Amino acid sequence: MIVKPKGTYDLYGVDEKIYSYITNIVDDYMINYNYDKIRTPIFEDSELFHRGVGETSDIVTKETYDFQDRSGRSVTLRPEGTAGVVRSFIENKMYGNRSDAIKLYYNGTMYRYERPQAGRFRELTQIGIEAFNSDSVMIDAEVISIGYNILRELGLEAVVKLNTLGDTESRLNYKKALVEYLKPHIDSLCEDCRNRLEKNPLRILDCKVDADSEVLKNVPKIQDYLNDESKKRFTDLKNALMGMGVEFVVDPKIVRGLDYYDHDVWEYELVDGSLALGAGGRYNGLVESLGGPSVPAVGFAFGVDRLIALVKNKVKDQTLEKNIDVFIMSVNEEENIYALKISQELRLNNISCEINSANLSFKGQFKQADKLGAKQLIILNSEDLAKGLVNVKDNQTKEEKKVDESEIVDYISGII
Repeated sequence: MIVKPKGTYDLYGVDEKIYSYITNIVDDYMINYNYDKIRTPIFEDSELFHRGVGETSDIVTKETYDFQDRSGRSVTLRPEGTAGVVRSFIENKMYGNRSDAIKLYYNGTMYRYERPQAGRFRELTQIGIEAFNSDSVMIDAEVISIGYNILRELGLEAVVKLNTLGDTESRLNYKKALVEYLKPHIDSLCEDCRNRLEKNPLRILDCKVDADSEVLKNVPKIQDYLNDESKKRFTDLKNALMGMGVEFVVDPKIVRGLDYYDHDVWEYELVDGSLALGAGGRYNGLVESLGGPSVPAVGFAFGVDRLIALVKNKVKDQTLEKNIDVFIMSVNEEENIYALKISQELRLNNISCEINSANLSFKGQFKQADKLGAKQLIILNSEDLAKGLVNVKDNQTKEEKKVDESEIVDYISGII
């Protein structure tokens, strides 16, 4: 028997319904916030992710699926969404002469070769948003609030863990101080931390292995190295979030694992601190570093697979049920042909219906109609059909009415 690859999964049944439930909520929010949907290729030139995500990031050094195609080109299955969206933004010259924010969102599969565990897979689904062409704290607050509000809509009690990396000057000053502090202690930290000291020292703050180390508990705080402009920006952001009713806590250890972030970075976390749900930040230099113009940008992403597991315990069964409008009952060949004809007319007029495709008895069809939550029953019989009539029965009140076949669409439309 052929089985699915390790770290992947089949999405069906209740989990698929929850996935659709989540994505429908996200789509509605994106309409309200004026974000346009974008789809990018599942695989891209390897250079895009090595440059965009960062050569020193864990994703590139440990987790990317890199391979050569039949022409010898080096390609990579996308490990995250931002780099591909930025590439598309540049290649399609979306910036043009526009002065307003360019707001996009995506929903797609990503691939990372990491150890599969609960809520974490090698094939994962992410929903994310990217807002370009605005360096305003207002757009930062909007982006952060979107993720927060979606999680609340899904019934998840979440809080924003917020930090700032400051501008380039502040970040360089902090990195220098951090390296000077860590050097005398680096041998007491894990191998990954030792490798990061020179390449990406900020990532040491996010180390899970040494999280309880006294060395990391006493590292310098980046807030002490922010220049006045960066301090004001962070204060303005916090004030904006408070004004919007977004719950947040400042956490100096939030640094993000990708190299392209600056200024504000954040994670969405359950209020009990048990699980991170998504993350984001500002990345003003990424567009230019990938060959585009100097355009500021900010965004975040959720791991949908983790959300499915959490939402499953929150939503009520009836929220996921998709009750049909009509069940058409038939038992012989003549009635079956009429059932197909009528179902075609109903469906083309946005009326959901089901037919007796399993050759059930009348008793079995009544049970199936109840299982599907059918509001109305169309009960076909040869005698009525000979007169051009069909019998419509309300599946709740049990009231019945003979309706002219030519008027069935209008009649059903008027009562459902």
